[in-house]
Amino acid sequence: MRWLRRLGLALAGLAAALLIVTIWTARSGNPTLYPPSGAESKTVFLVSHGWHSGLVLRRESLTGEGAGAALRSIATRFRAYDALEFGWGEARFYRATPTLAAFDWRLALSALFTPGGSEGVIQVVGLVGPARASFPRADIVPVPVSREGFARLLARLEASFRLTAGLPVDSGPGLYGPSLFYEARGRFSYANVCNHWAARLLHAAGLPMTPVLDTHPLGLLADLRWRAGLPAAPAEPDLSKP
Repeated sequence: MRWLRRLGLALAGLAAALLIVTIWTARSGNPTLYPPSGAESKTVFLVSHGWHSGLVLRRESLTGEGAGAALRSIATRFRAYDALEFGWGEARFYRATPTLAAFDWRLALSALFTPGGSEGVIQVVGLVGPARASFPRADIVPVPVSREGFARLLARLEASFRLTAGLPVDSGPGLYGPSLFYEARGRFSYANVCNHWAARLLHAAGLPMTPVLDTHPLGLLADLRWRAGLPAAPAEPDLSKP
């Protein structure tokens, strides 16, 4: 039928356009930073909760090269914890979605398509033990980075916080565990979601990134596997957390 042929051509054209955009927007890594060489590499952990991803860093590393007033303040405030999870998202939607069951399409669409983007926040969560113990059902990928790459990652993370009087501004309790939200820089939109934020932190450390793929955690994990050579993370995602 003619309409089926037209539909097939339209879908093929859409797929071709998506492929072109994917290739055109892909960013190469920095071979002087990644993969790391020598014994001075550090490991960060990408944690995917099903539709949102964040990074887990050792708390003690937040006062090293690349860190500033925001991270040093947070390291002090969360001094009782071995590691911290950092996640960025749209202020209203992030706070209103403690579980997948609380997903609100109106808030989601507003977050994605508000002209000029929406305000972002960063959630910081204190972890007592390893990331796997804290998130037993999440996809977790260890990412080795060089010493210089880690310093650049910290500098980009530092720049994500909005400061007042030289200090990060907390804006209330987080969604789970011992956590706080902090005011953040950056505007959330369909072109700049939480997974892009995590991917850009890793890109600062020298890893390649593909923004079209990195829109969703599954694409981000595939991107890390295909272009950065990292292992797959087959564990079932924990959909009880954003």
